[in-house]
Amino acid sequence: MTDNEKPTLMVIDGHSLAFRAFYALPVDSFVNREGQHTNAIHGFIAMLINLLSNEKPTHLAVAFDISRYSFRTREYPEYKGTRGETPPEFVGQIPLLEEALKAMNIPTISKEDYEADDILATLASQGSADGYNVYVVSGDRDAIQMIDDNVTLLYPNARGVSELKRYDRDTVHERYGIEPHQYPDIAALVGETSDNLIGIDKVGEKTAVKWIVQYGSLDEVLAHSHEIKGVVGEKLREQSDRAIRNRKLNHLLTDVELPYGPGDLARKPINIPAVREVFDKLQFRTLLERVIKIAAADGASGAEWASTGDVIEADDTESSLQLDDEVPVVRTLVDEELAKWLATVSADGTLPLGLRVELSDGDVVGLGIASATESAYVPWTSGRPDYTALETWLAGDSPKYLHHSKRELKALRQAGLPMNGIAFDTTLAAWLLKPGGKGEDLAAQVYSYLGETLSQADPNQLVPDVEPLSPATEAWYVLRLADYLAERLDDGSRQVLDTIELPLVPVLEAMEATGISVNAQVLSSINTELTESASELASRAYAEIGHEVNLGSPKQLQQVLFEELGMPKTRANKTGFSTDAASLADLQDSAPHPFLGLLLQHRDASKLKQIIETLERGIAADNRIHTTYDQTGTSTGRISSNDPNLQNIPVKTEIGRRIRSSFEKGPQFSTLLTADYSQIEMRIMAHLSGDEGLIEAFNGGEDLHRFVGARIFHVEPAEVSPIMRTKVKAMSYGLAYGLSAFGLSKQLRIDTAEAKQLMTDYFARFGAVREYLRNVVEQARVDGYTETIFGRRRPFGDLASKNRVLRENAERAALNAPIQGSAADILKIAMLGVDDDLRREKLESRMLMQVHDELVFEVADGELDRLTEIVRTRMGGAADLRVPLSVQVGIGSNWDQAAH
Repeated sequence: MTDNEKPTLMVIDGHSLAFRAFYALPVDSFVNREGQHTNAIHGFIAMLINLLSNEKPTHLAVAFDISRYSFRTREYPEYKGTRGETPPEFVGQIPLLEEALKAMNIPTISKEDYEADDILATLASQGSADGYNVYVVSGDRDAIQMIDDNVTLLYPNARGVSELKRYDRDTVHERYGIEPHQYPDIAALVGETSDNLIGIDKVGEKTAVKWIVQYGSLDEVLAHSHEIKGVVGEKLREQSDRAIRNRKLNHLLTDVELPYGPGDLARKPINIPAVREVFDKLQFRTLLERVIKIAAADGASGAEWASTGDVIEADDTESSLQLDDEVPVVRTLVDEELAKWLATVSADGTLPLGLRVELSDGDVVGLGIASATESAYVPWTSGRPDYTALETWLAGDSPKYLHHSKRELKALRQAGLPMNGIAFDTTLAAWLLKPGGKGEDLAAQVYSYLGETLSQADPNQLVPDVEPLSPATEAWYVLRLADYLAERLDDGSRQVLDTIELPLVPVLEAMEATGISVNAQVLSSINTELTESASELASRAYAEIGHEVNLGSPKQLQQVLFEELGMPKTRANKTGFSTDAASLADLQDSAPHPFLGLLLQHRDASKLKQIIETLERGIAADNRIHTTYDQTGTSTGRISSNDPNLQNIPVKTEIGRRIRSSFEKGPQFSTLLTADYSQIEMRIMAHLSGDEGLIEAFNGGEDLHRFVGARIFHVEPAEVSPIMRTKVKAMSYGLAYGLSAFGLSKQLRIDTAEAKQLMTDYFARFGAVREYLRNVVEQARVDGYTETIFGRRRPFGDLASKNRVLRENAERAALNAPIQGSAADILKIAMLGVDDDLRREKLESRMLMQVHDELVFEVADGELDRLTEIVRTRMGGAADLRVPLSVQVGIGSNWDQAAH
């Protein structure tokens, strides 16, 4: 039998190659939705695909270590003792890798008390004896001893696992001048640093090779050690026990009893559905494509592969590569044909259809509409008379499934096409499933959840290689995504989607379209003052140190602060010592210096200048700012504001109030009205904890912090000083965010002991709060998630993390998630109620902004009293709590004057 006719057995060292991949690929670039790092898995699978494609093994297995402990550590406890702790980012990757290999129908083998190398050596020895061509894939040099006429080692180079160097007998002889079976003798003499096997002092590789070539083996070298002269010979004789120990430990066993022999490792069909499920969890879009191609290539070459769990013969390969659902042919429809088609596929408006809007330079040029089995493309030209059916369907209540519905709604509104009936949004649904994940475009979602790849033209190519997908086909994918996501939403999350998030889409879109009037002259005046102030502060700072410096450069500031001025070091970071705002504020408190004070003032002025310049750039032609509200921008459920951000304008500083004064009522309106919740998070805390003391304070209408302070400090409420109240307020809010005694001490500038006593006294008086905070984390540890009053869930996989930092961060976040999330839900419900009343009563007053717990309205003439009543009623009644929701209202011609 020729070598080409022999079967090929490939055995892979799983841990060795996974570690290589881990260090070869950037950790932060490979993180899935759950926050699990996946770079080792990605690199390993990519290498495996290359091996399958290039080497085409007929038999295959991957060996893994069970732990660091084996018969070798019993023999020599220090074996591999110098290896550091497993990097926290690597933790959890091996089980997921094994899961991926199982889906690919690749056997994985482990053996208690043995290392993966012993498994490889046993299989390689058996395979060689049975007439296989054997490939051993390992990054451990001990594997060299496995090489013989039938066994080749594929060893990764220094760049990771992307390139593998072949070692056969000739290569080993060329590299070391010895036979492969002699390599362990060399290693025994020289030692193996990675395994903590100390060699003979003064003996390097060249010396060891010379001895082994001369005497033939380690045993013979030791037998003739008296012939070796000089210091090196003396060391050999003194330390021969090291070499004997090393040789015993680096010898790989070839007779381990295993559940499989080479003949049991024949390649099996790849289970594509199982691979899709695992790769969806890992978010390996490109690798899935490559695995499918490998499966197809195996089928074409006479092998079999699985796409639905059944075996498919080679001549069925092409059909098996089709998508799980047949992509419908796109029809172009207008006028009566479109009307008939819409009535048919939607069952006269009762069945949901997928919708996708096609844009060109921001303008609507077409729409894609799809049912589960059909799709249609509708070209759009404004003003044509033959779109009555489309306009009627869009404006009606027929259920529509969309991806990023607010963006589509905005585009349609600008084209003069009102849309109602938003019944599902895959962006919102995916966010409710994984609120910590990043928002994905449609193609990414299709890959992540359906395991399929949408053909996309390369935007960098003048003449793309592929045609872009029709919006009608995209609409069909939206419909399929919606079905997939809907099945995975729990009842509470689905309730939040249907009753809060989806109804809020048109409300936010209308607020974005309306915007808020801004006085550009006020902003320009403040910007000029800040520019002059920043310049003056910089000049004074330079004078303090005698030269100019880039006040925004951490490196230059480190030089000035810690070397020139000799100030105490802050916490260490990658570039030296921290110069962030918190570190420098602490430094100024502990070791004040004029330069540092001026630097902090300069930073404040520069930050405010950036805020103002961003606002100025955001003023549109109508002299209004139209921010973009993002429902999926936070993990808690709170709405974020972008382009420009209206939620980062300071509230309590003079400059912040002046900036807010530039936000004005429009010329056709009488005033602005602002309304926000007072202490909403503490009220939710009282409700969730059931603490009688807090509930009494809120129901009695008392000042919460004065009420709490009186009980902690054992004084009458009237005797609670401002300092006492400040301490209580900081602690009350801090506890809900997992603030420690150390953190409280830093925040209040008090001793840790005093902060700890303050917390002890607080919990002694409000014990139900302590029990609630304890229980919420423990329950989240059991459930894997927290839940708001309304059923919004937030997963916390890191509560079970072995990484202490990740685990403690998750614990702090889990403490506050139900509170913040409930506050977000309450405000959204209030917004929906107010908007509903404004529309139903046909009032001209408008909701303009949502900033944290505050809503801002533009009030039409004669509507102030009614609007105030609506706002108080809807905000105050947005949730049924054990304590009242307190709403503060203010009016004024600008945002600052309307403050309350």
